[in-house]
Amino acid sequence: MSAVPLIIPDWPLPANLRAVQTTRAGGVSTGPWQSLNLALHTGDDPGAVQRNRNLLAAALEMPRLPMWPTQVHGTAVVDAAAMTGALEADAVVARVPGEVCSVQTADCLPVLFATLDGREVAAAHAGWRGLAGGVLEATLDALGYPPTAVTAWLGPAIGPEAFEVGPEVRAAFVGRDPEAAGAFTPGRGDRWFADIYHLARLRLERAGLREIHGGGRCTYAESETFFSYRRDGTCGRMAALIWRVA
Repeated sequence: MSAVPLIIPDWPLPANLRAVQTTRAGGVSTGPWQSLNLALHTGDDPGAVQRNRNLLAAALEMPRLPMWPTQVHGTAVVDAAAMTGALEADAVVARVPGEVCSVQTADCLPVLFATLDGREVAAAHAGWRGLAGGVLEATLDALGYPPTAVTAWLGPAIGPEAFEVGPEVRAAFVGRDPEAAGAFTPGRGDRWFADIYHLARLRLERAGLREIHGGGRCTYAESETFFSYRRDGTCGRMAALIWRVA
């Protein structure tokens, strides 16, 4: 392994699967993208981004990194084997060894999925729009397994003390599930503070998932560890990745 710091999820996985979450540390980018920015769309020097991606590939001992989907806060799911850089999707599934599922985030919630038999994996990018629209459910459907045969891990996202939203966000969730009201606390005026971890767990539990791990980190508060678009505006992106090795 190289010196790139990686978070290894505390998540019981089949022995043939690997999962990691990057931080903002260990790369070569400078300025607001310092230092392991993995995204090309943020204004960073493309050469620095490619060097960061190469560093990550070396840290993971991979011959190559995945193609990165163009994330649009939607619900489209694509197979990793069919990925191209221009393909719009907010979730990726893989069914064969060596194909890597990855999403980029900087406050939105990354969710990794694995089937309990270790045959299929997936990664989803869940901002509030995608979460309300059903990106997690769409990812589960794409796996094609009963939800009771799938496990999920919630990666670092903006925490409930920092994620202030308007009334339309609360309405998007509570209108479909009154129990989602428990994920919102009053803010200033008509504003609310949203717990995206709580909302994601509700959606996954409603879908029938029994094994849900992770959650609890705050990208906004942990400025030395994570990028945060809400905190900084111009910033880099981290990645959550999962793949089969056999």
